[in-house]
Amino acid sequence: MSTPPVIAAIVPCYNEEVAVGQVIADLRAAVPEMAIYVYDNNSSDRTAAVAAAAGAIVRREERKGKGNVVRRAFADIDADIYVMIDGDDTYDAAALPEMIRTLQDGPYDHVLGVRTQPEGVESAYRSGHELGNKGFNLLVGSVFGDEVGDMLSGYRVMSRRFVKSFPAASREFEIETELTVHVMSLRVPQAEVAVGFKDRPAGSESKLRTYHDGFRILNLVIQLIRHERPLFFYGIVGAVFLLVAVILGIPLIVEFAQTGLVPRFPTALVTVALGVAGGLAWAVGLVLDGVLKERREASRLAYLRYSAASR
Repeated sequence: MSTPPVIAAIVPCYNEEVAVGQVIADLRAAVPEMAIYVYDNNSSDRTAAVAAAAGAIVRREERKGKGNVVRRAFADIDADIYVMIDGDDTYDAAALPEMIRTLQDGPYDHVLGVRTQPEGVESAYRSGHELGNKGFNLLVGSVFGDEVGDMLSGYRVMSRRFVKSFPAASREFEIETELTVHVMSLRVPQAEVAVGFKDRPAGSESKLRTYHDGFRILNLVIQLIRHERPLFFYGIVGAVFLLVAVILGIPLIVEFAQTGLVPRFPTALVTVALGVAGGLAWAVGLVLDGVLKERREASRLAYLRYSAASR
């Protein structure tokens, strides 16, 4: 008779005194055997006390940011199946058994909870968040060649081998983007499950800042493209440099052919410099593409050290 898998829920919290008790109760009702870890991220309210009273294992991460919490939790907790869910009581915990079954039946290494709401129900998204999320889904899916339904979702179920091969470099809310790109770059088996999404409870305040967080996520996407698709990134950079060099250089060449003179010598120097920079950008892209292949092989070997999720 096989041993049942160890399941751990990770609940990052910052000032979630109002919501965290209900989140723990809902998680316990959905998967009674699951260990629930609440990570208090320097809250100034009674988040830790409420979580402990509700029966969660409370731990503390002093470095601010959800990414720091996830990085710490992934390193400290040993389990076969990991659940990540926000402590703001906006995700439907009742969907968790289906997400876990999906992970095991695949078997998959990553199951993404895609936030959905019934037709006719007003969206719990801020309009800016919803539009930005769709834009990021399209951007990342196009660049990495894999569709994603809700890349900014904080509700995920993951296997041990996925968690232990994930580097977790992000510090704040960009962690969801980093997780999504890790799925795509390592090409791990994954699935998506529709989950309910609702407004925060009364008295609970959102920590998200639409434009600030949006720019941080966009910057991370750009850095991940540079890191995970160097030939694509530096190819575009090199092409832009060479295009500008051609635009500046053609009039100079025409004028030199007609008069034998180069009257705009500084422009000529800039043109040559841009051409050289374009060629160097392509060379850098080729070198880093080779490094990327070796790094992905190492990540794959780390991933293969662990077995797939099972019942």
